[in-house]
Amino acid sequence: MAINWTEAQINEIVGAVLKEIGNEKTAACGTWNSTSYCGRKLIGIYADMNDAIAAANEGYKAVRAMSVAEREKLITAIRTLTREEASVMAALGVAETKMGRVDHKTAKHILVADKTPGTEDIKAEAITGDNGLTLTEMAPFGVVGSITPSTNPSETVICNSIGMIAAGNGVVFNPHPNAISTSNYAVDLVNRASASVGGPEVLVASVVKPTMETAQVMYKSPLIRLLVCTGGPGVVKAVLSSGKKAIGAGAGNPPVIVDDTADIAKAAKDIIDGCTFDNNLPCIAEKEVFVFNNVADQLIDGMMHHGCYKLTLQQADALADIVLDKVKDDKGNVIKRVVNRDCVGRDAKVLLAKMGITVGDDIRCIIAEVPFEHLFVQEELMMPILGIVRVANIDEAIDKACKAEHGNRHTAHMHSKNIDNLSRFAKAVETTIFVKNAPSYAGIGFGGEGHTTFTIAGPTGEGITSARSFTRRRRCVMADSFRII
Repeated sequence: MAINWTEAQINEIVGAVLKEIGNEKTAACGTWNSTSYCGRKLIGIYADMNDAIAAANEGYKAVRAMSVAEREKLITAIRTLTREEASVMAALGVAETKMGRVDHKTAKHILVADKTPGTEDIKAEAITGDNGLTLTEMAPFGVVGSITPSTNPSETVICNSIGMIAAGNGVVFNPHPNAISTSNYAVDLVNRASASVGGPEVLVASVVKPTMETAQVMYKSPLIRLLVCTGGPGVVKAVLSSGKKAIGAGAGNPPVIVDDTADIAKAAKDIIDGCTFDNNLPCIAEKEVFVFNNVADQLIDGMMHHGCYKLTLQQADALADIVLDKVKDDKGNVIKRVVNRDCVGRDAKVLLAKMGITVGDDIRCIIAEVPFEHLFVQEELMMPILGIVRVANIDEAIDKACKAEHGNRHTAHMHSKNIDNLSRFAKAVETTIFVKNAPSYAGIGFGGEGHTTFTIAGPTGEGITSARSFTRRRRCVMADSFRII
């Protein structure tokens, strides 16, 4: 189902969500965990990973026996229930992880419900010739083991479920430990949707307490035929080292270039809208800006009109020491910096308060002019913080933007009306997603064309995953027959 939302429609969605936030159905009841919600037991949640895998295998057998139309009926029910409970899952996600914004998370759930491809993505190919007919079809793997993140927990569970079920698979999840309850609520939602239209009671499964150990059980189980990981470098590496077919969606550090042909006022708004969407949790979000010197002041002024607080370089250094922890060796030398989990996905005013700076709710992003080597440029923060670097020309901009992206080949952005500059950067940076003259979220279909996903598989090459990504190709050959011309 393809929907191209206009900016007015996006604002309407967010406005409606804001009205719902105070509604009873939006607020968590106060008695919810990884196995129950408001006294209701969650469906498909198991104490033992082996039991969860066995349940997912039964779900696979049931889906495999269905027609495509019956499979699509399940998916339609999942979409419907996701829209109805989008604000519930958003509120649960923020309450459990302390990251992001309820209104934006609600909009993300609606995006998943509306723009995640279903069975229409599974298409057969036929080739005929003098030697007969060859048919190639996209078949399921079987049971898929899915690792999901804390940044987009329920969104990823539902997005993966729709695509994997559309492909005919069963699914077992090992959610991020910091988002177990929200993720398992989404698993329960998929199962409730299935049961509501006569599908299996347990269509997808998860565990009460996901750990590295339960993940290892998943990796080694002979019933798991495909592993899909959406997470940080460590867990992606583990999945890719499992010895099984794996799809890995890893980290990024998306740069933005603004040249002197851009619509600067629009660029300022788009960059801040994208950077602050769900407090910068999406891996595609703008993380650092490279702007031509002759339009830098104009861009920064524009940003200030859209809810930014500008730090001095000294203040930026101080904030970097707060939001990035120091990892030291045995001799006390700093060997790397890692994000402070208490700062990830937090509101700008919360981060500023840690420095003793008090601002109102109108401040949604923190900006600072910094040198290229600054931590605000080199580290993926996943916070509404933007380091801004002035550059002399397109050569310097592309060189520094590619270096800041660190070869992740995830996402990059550019604001320009110069086709040559746009083309040069796109070729040089080699990212899976390249967004031109729009907020970053246009890259996953939010206000832009194309389908959505929350599993962007750069390391393994599948890119913007969809149902077809979770299939294997099977060929059937009829030699010397069935050609009718």
